[in-house]
Amino acid sequence: MFDKLEGVEARYIELTKLISDPEVIANQTEWQKLMKEHSSLQELVEKYREYKKVKQQMEEAKEMMDDKELKELAEAEFYEAKEKLPKIEEELKILLIPSDPNDDKSIICEIRAGAGGEEAALFAGTLFRMYSMYAEKKHWKVEVLHENETGLGGYKEISFMITGKGAYSRLKFESGVHRVQRVPDTESSGRIHTSTATVVVMPVAEDVEVELNPADIKMEVFRASGAGGQHINKTSSAVRLIHEPTGIVVECQTERSQFQNREYAMKLLRSKIYDIEKEKQDTEIANTRKTQVGSGDRSEKIRTYNYPQGRITDHRIGMSIYQMEDFLNGNIDEMIDNLIAADRAEKLKGEEE
Repeated sequence: MFDKLEGVEARYIELTKLISDPEVIANQTEWQKLMKEHSSLQELVEKYREYKKVKQQMEEAKEMMDDKELKELAEAEFYEAKEKLPKIEEELKILLIPSDPNDDKSIICEIRAGAGGEEAALFAGTLFRMYSMYAEKKHWKVEVLHENETGLGGYKEISFMITGKGAYSRLKFESGVHRVQRVPDTESSGRIHTSTATVVVMPVAEDVEVELNPADIKMEVFRASGAGGQHINKTSSAVRLIHEPTGIVVECQTERSQFQNREYAMKLLRSKIYDIEKEKQDTEIANTRKTQVGSGDRSEKIRTYNYPQGRITDHRIGMSIYQMEDFLNGNIDEMIDNLIAADRAEKLKGEEE
């Protein structure tokens, strides 16, 4: 570990010189790339320097313990430094785990009703409201890209974008099957029904990350359906894009202009193609060693919302929260923090094996 840290510090020193070089600064693309790398190493290097400083203090205090007059003070300094070192070592191990390059990105989320008919569609609506309220608490922006509403106000499917720094880092573990157990409003006998909804969270892909050939994309326009007043029914502003090489079909119909809908549909298409490649890489990593919470399998049941017991259980980490209303109002940070901690622990285990 320490050989690796020495190499990281050497690279950091080299980068510090490079980003101050007028020739490098003149090439803004290269300078920004080096600045980003410098910034990504800063916390790790500072922590490593702190470790070396504390270790040196411990060694100096140990030498001073031979001096009778300084022995008591030296012992106090020695044991204080000795106590600090293991904590700093653990922090260094965590900082050495490769960061997810997508963590800072915004997301596109798709929620689809699964088993359970109208009740599943209503649950999809509940999940959309939960993520929207969470985004609001984080001061992130939510934009609906496509929705297929049911008569009772649920969604057969809904796609939306959450724009905000770090959205993917907080919400990436929400992908999977969410299960609800409750008595539906439509159930007269009071029987508990089990329904499901599938959530897919994708990082928003930048133009440079996914190159799309316009010749591969077929565009269709149609009249938007659903609520929206007279305008939405009279104008063919909704856009459907078909990516012929992959067969991916995306739609956007929530904006007033065809241009805006096409722009959002392109974002959705690009993110879906990027996500397919990312999923392939994740599967390869998972096959080599399990270094993330869950398998990343979209068919995996990840969480149960049990209304009669007021309990939300995440099956990947075996954690239950008994504050249903609070959770569904977007207060999901406690669960997310524990998922991130569990994922980090898995990755640490993977690094040590």
